[in-house]
Amino acid sequence: MTTKWTTWAELPWVARGEVGTAVQLCDRLIQSALKADNSTIFLQGELPELATEFTVQWVAVWKRSPEWELITECGRHTWAQAPLRFFDAVLEREAAGFLPTAAELDGWSVIVLPLPPTAEGQPRLLAMAGRRLDADELPVATAVARVLGYSLCLCERLAQQSRRADKLRNTLAIAATFAGAPDTSTLLESIAKAATRLLDCDRSSIFIWDRERHEVVACPALGMEGGTLRIPDNVGIVGQVIQTGEAIRVDDAYAEPRFNKAVDKASGYRTRNLLAVALLDAEGKRIGAFEGINKLNGPFDADDEESLTQLGIQAAVALASTRERENLLRRNQQLTDQAASQIQIVGESAAIKTLRGTVNRLAQTELPVLILGESGTGKEVFAQALHYHGARAKQPFVAVNCAALTETLLESELFGHEKGAFTDAHAARQGKFELAEGGTLFLDEIGDMSPNGQAKLLRVLEQKIITRVGGSQTISINVRVIAATNAKLAQLVREKRFREDLYYRLSVVTLDLPPMRDRPDDVIPIAEFFLAKFSQQAKRPSLNLSADAKKRLQAHGWPGNVRELRNLMERVAFLAPGPHVEADDIAFILTPERDTLLDTASDTGLADATNKFQQEYIRRAIKRVKGNMSEAARLLGLHRTNLYRKMSQLGMQEGRDEIISG
Repeated sequence: MTTKWTTWAELPWVARGEVGTAVQLCDRLIQSALKADNSTIFLQGELPELATEFTVQWVAVWKRSPEWELITECGRHTWAQAPLRFFDAVLEREAAGFLPTAAELDGWSVIVLPLPPTAEGQPRLLAMAGRRLDADELPVATAVARVLGYSLCLCERLAQQSRRADKLRNTLAIAATFAGAPDTSTLLESIAKAATRLLDCDRSSIFIWDRERHEVVACPALGMEGGTLRIPDNVGIVGQVIQTGEAIRVDDAYAEPRFNKAVDKASGYRTRNLLAVALLDAEGKRIGAFEGINKLNGPFDADDEESLTQLGIQAAVALASTRERENLLRRNQQLTDQAASQIQIVGESAAIKTLRGTVNRLAQTELPVLILGESGTGKEVFAQALHYHGARAKQPFVAVNCAALTETLLESELFGHEKGAFTDAHAARQGKFELAEGGTLFLDEIGDMSPNGQAKLLRVLEQKIITRVGGSQTISINVRVIAATNAKLAQLVREKRFREDLYYRLSVVTLDLPPMRDRPDDVIPIAEFFLAKFSQQAKRPSLNLSADAKKRLQAHGWPGNVRELRNLMERVAFLAPGPHVEADDIAFILTPERDTLLDTASDTGLADATNKFQQEYIRRAIKRVKGNMSEAARLLGLHRTNLYRKMSQLGMQEGRDEIISG
């Protein structure tokens, strides 16, 4: 018998049509391909069916890469070696072939049929052998092989798509974990470990492009001291990927001329194969490269390239977000530190020292604090000190002036409103409580809040929840409330103008700030503090207070308290002509209530006005030092006997005892 050849185009129509059970077999092949997890399982399940259909003792699928390699088989044969030269002839002719009984095959006949190549382009074929195999079966076998090849490709495509889908799901699952990275270094290590698992390789590295320095930084660089490595951005495979944006797969690194062996030499690591893809940001701009090294089960393939590219996209987004978060945290920390450094409680009097210690202790607690004091005594400064020296320092400090809010606006301002809640509510808006979440809400001039506002505030303080105006959903809050007022709140409670229950809720701890007139020792330290601050803002050397200027400051009654002193030092810092502040540079802004004796509309002559001014000036000095005549004389720049003499000349002798006792 001679060898017989048949191509698909030469098959008679009946062979390509319905031929009994062969057609059913073809249908089974397609259905099995749709269900099989991979091509190996598919072939292992269907080769026995082919052996039964064609009554053969052996059936197998082979591939050439470059030598012939058995993929899978069913049955046994008695000959020593497969007819590999006949396999080559089948591929050269691209036609099915029948090899009749031959001595080297122990009297068996063989049908060999071409199959579609593998995804890597390796030739494949189907071989069947048996003692009863006949050349007449070649047409039907060719048709079945055609369907088998189609089914095999279908199975491989489905398996490939399934693998890609699995890798994509894994990529997305891995990317979801990137959001929890606290910093860039931790994120990069997490990404590298994730890529190593995803690609089933030995290690991975991310190379960040430093364009200004023309370098790439490997993070992490395993085996390198410090875990980082800097190399030029135009060297090696990574350099080419960064410059061109094209992915590179290398099966034999040391045979690749573009591979930079210096990295292996420095780390003591040997690279066998690698895959490198460009790392792109959200705008498609190259920011680095992503590399997988030494795949564990063979070379990197197209699926690995796609997986690493997709993971790189997620990694770049996560990297940008983490860096932005780090920048925000750094700026927030800088602003917090700057605010904390500017919030200083200045003064050396016993009262201020006590208050400073109390503030330091209260800052570490969550207790509500009520700050009392005259206007200008620094109530907001104390509230800020409680905030910035405590655990909430990095969270918002929100101040609200309750006196400036009408009753109709109070609820919206504090609790927010929903869109359409009232005429001008064109959009939903957060209230001060929501804006202060995690931080401190400072309610200034709490004594001026309306009764209705007091009731709503009390409910919020007790329940720790708010509801926006026009809304129904409750919002939990975590806010420390500090209140302040210059009113006598206890008296307002007695007069039923302030809720007693709210008063006790706010005044768990009360800070009573003394006015400036009761702490003369603090005048000069505070003045020098503000003078240095505003001199810096005025871009001039720090000004010094002369002795006469200090006396004049200490002799003043400071009806406006610290605020008045601050504003005075601001004017002096910008307007003082010389490097020293003299007494003449200090011009007080006199209040109508306290300085009526300087009213030029009166009929008082200059001499009488001068006497009245001196009398009032001396009275204030004596009151400031609580009747200590020696201290009053020092403030006025006089000897004690001279002070008594001056008082006698001004007709104040009779009222001296009253002044001292008052």
